[in-house]
Amino acid sequence: NDSFLKAGFHDNAPVDKLLARPVAPPALVVSALPETARGFINAVRDNGSFRVAAAEQTLSPNPETAMSHQSFTNEPPTDFAVTEHRSTMSAALWRTVEQFGRHAPLVIAGRDVDTAARIESLNPSHHRQVVGTSAAADVAHVDEAVVAARRALPGWARLDVGRRGQYLWAVAERMRTRRFELAAWIVHESGKGWIEADADVAEAIDFCEYYARQAVELLAPRRVAVPGETNQLTRVPRGVAAVIAPWNFPLAILTGMTVGALVAGNPVIMKPAEQTPLVAAELMQIFRDVDLPAGVVQYLPGVGETTGAALAAHEGVDVIAFTGSRQVGMSLYRQGAEQSGTLRPSVKHVVAEMGGKNAIIVDADADLDEAVLGVMHSAFGFQGQKCSACSRAIVLADVYDRFLERLVEATRSITVAPAEDPGSVLGPLIDTAAVAKVQRYVEIGKSEARLALAGDVGALADEGHFVGAHIFADVPPNAVIAREEIFGPVLAVIRAGDLDDAIAFANASDYALTGGMYSRSPANLERARRELEVGNLYLNRGVTGALVGRQPFGGFKLSGVGHKAGGPDYVLQFTHARVVTENTMRRGFAPDE
Repeated sequence: NDSFLKAGFHDNAPVDKLLARPVAPPALVVSALPETARGFINAVRDNGSFRVAAAEQTLSPNPETAMSHQSFTNEPPTDFAVTEHRSTMSAALWRTVEQFGRHAPLVIAGRDVDTAARIESLNPSHHRQVVGTSAAADVAHVDEAVVAARRALPGWARLDVGRRGQYLWAVAERMRTRRFELAAWIVHESGKGWIEADADVAEAIDFCEYYARQAVELLAPRRVAVPGETNQLTRVPRGVAAVIAPWNFPLAILTGMTVGALVAGNPVIMKPAEQTPLVAAELMQIFRDVDLPAGVVQYLPGVGETTGAALAAHEGVDVIAFTGSRQVGMSLYRQGAEQSGTLRPSVKHVVAEMGGKNAIIVDADADLDEAVLGVMHSAFGFQGQKCSACSRAIVLADVYDRFLERLVEATRSITVAPAEDPGSVLGPLIDTAAVAKVQRYVEIGKSEARLALAGDVGALADEGHFVGAHIFADVPPNAVIAREEIFGPVLAVIRAGDLDDAIAFANASDYALTGGMYSRSPANLERARRELEVGNLYLNRGVTGALVGRQPFGGFKLSGVGHKAGGPDYVLQFTHARVVTENTMRRGFAPDE
């Protein structure tokens, strides 16, 4: 019985649970649900009933559920080894280049609104190349957007969760039909390579489908009846949501935060990053294509210090969903707590993901073939511009020299090229500010440690925002480059005398987002499970690439606040819980007039 073995060895189930009689999870019959919810479920499932997980996961999953098309599955990545896929992606890149110079106006209450001010979007791979422009919202536009969202709130909140979920499914399907085109815009505007850009689109699709499924279950009323009394817990939307998104996942994270709020019944004001307004404009167009009611989503690109600050301070905004820097995230959190309001007394709810200083421990008995590749890809994938990226490799002294030598040689072979080149492994940073920041930390690193590798990008440094991979050796665990988030291709390699030191070094951080360990020792892997202070721990694999539903993503300490993105309770944070209790022991009755 392989499920028995898996539960005991891999899942660490206790003996009494292993010996207990397997119990199938209870069936939930669609006919028992509200009419609109039935319509949603029947629209996306072929038969008339489905099963939901029991309150406590059983050891032997129901085979019908486990193997059925009914359960959520992640959108598969595009296989670019297939000639047809490579040709389609190349064609999409050329088609989108022909559209360079386009302009995206604001969208408020379903209307295009242009501004004299412009945000210019530049191609990170070719920094003199203008991808396009967008309008730039000011404080007055923020006021208009909030008014439009508040007008849309009653109708959207009343719409059954099943119907709201149908919109998310329609958005996901539209993304599938435009997958290569969306990936091409991501390549041009954010500097992601083909595989990373395609994964960005796939993750956006996953967020739509996963949250649509989750919301039907999470937002269903819960009743507890006792003799003489009924109690019902319901979920209601918080109100208007401001979504302030980053540039490094310009479609996936923007989509995830937006549809999570939408399916819970909250109208949304989308404020994309200044560097990637055109990818966000494509998402806004998809919302229009699926006939989302006017005013339910506003598209409001603008400068963070103006538009973002005005949204965060606005009394008409009830919840802020943010992904970005620690400095901005903490500022939003303070603002949310300070805004008591005069017209609508409330404390803003803030959902914030704010980065990390992530470490991978390489144990003395680790498979160095796997560890070298895992650390390299985790550190330098998308140029280290992921909040989950590995920026510290903590290596046990017994294998330190061998690991470092092999890591340097492997990294030296990385192909540096513009993002549109299918062979590119290391592409550009997002903008000149990012280049300057990385170069500043490289200089700091030279004063703190030994520079083992400084990747040469040659003439690409003039063509785009290119900086080579940098590896620092013999880094003190309290060095600046070992403590501060750099967000670029800079890796600090730290020597640890033993596993106690390695774990202590890893945990000595303001952040607690991702972490990992390469080891062949079950005991040491178990210590990592117990003791490493991170929200997402990866054992014997890289620390980036969390999948929706499989690896809900998010951390603690100063890495963020709120439920994990792509997790089973993410949607709940966009709602308030209400309980209605009724005394059913009536005395007589009141006849209808």
